[in-house]
Amino acid sequence: MKLRVMTFNTQHCLNFLTQKIDYEKMADTVRACAPDIVSLNEMRGKGAADGYDDQVPILAERTGMAGISAEAIRFEGESPYGNGLLSRFPVIHYEVIPIPAPEVKGYGGYYEDRCLLKAVLDLGGKPLTVMVIHYGLNPDEAERATDAVLENLPRERCVLMGDFNLTPDSPYIAKIRTRMQDAAEYAPEDTKSFPSDAPKVKIDYIFVSRDIKILSSEVPPIVASDHRPHIADLEI
Repeated sequence: MKLRVMTFNTQHCLNFLTQKIDYEKMADTVRACAPDIVSLNEMRGKGAADGYDDQVPILAERTGMAGISAEAIRFEGESPYGNGLLSRFPVIHYEVIPIPAPEVKGYGGYYEDRCLLKAVLDLGGKPLTVMVIHYGLNPDEAERATDAVLENLPRERCVLMGDFNLTPDSPYIAKIRTRMQDAAEYAPEDTKSFPSDAPKVKIDYIFVSRDIKILSSEVPPIVASDHRPHIADLEI
């Protein structure tokens, strides 16, 4: 079975060029890439603050896909924010695994509670596990996120996607690579994804378990949010 997966940090659906929330631009980006499964980062839920719509269902409706929201944090206690998933396949079940920021912060950067979304999809035969992650900015956050990923990682039929906020030479990326394949290795060109108008770094990743064949991979030159999308064609 062949399928296309995509990871996309939408920056809460903020159009990079207009600096306005633009659901149609984000939906257009998804439709243009024609994925079967989409990992979403920086998605807002319904909250009291202005602009806090329930964004995953909005994109799900506009793309004709099923949607899952995964809350990681509530800003000021009332505005949900986190990850999401879009799928053309039925969702069997899912869980949201919290990754709290360290209580003792070892660095001077910004810290934020994160989460890992783990969903099991019905592909019409054996199920597929899809995991969506958004790492924090500090090394101690990256360590906690990596531990959470490895503790919850199935041995087979698994796709892990998201914004890792890490470059390919990171020791935490190396730990993921001991268990999974990096789809970027099958890309014909550079897979730098941030910032979208002139990418300087690769921080968005698609990893797959070793029983899945990677057919191709690319980062299309699409400027929608502040990250470019990353897609991969797989055979399971």
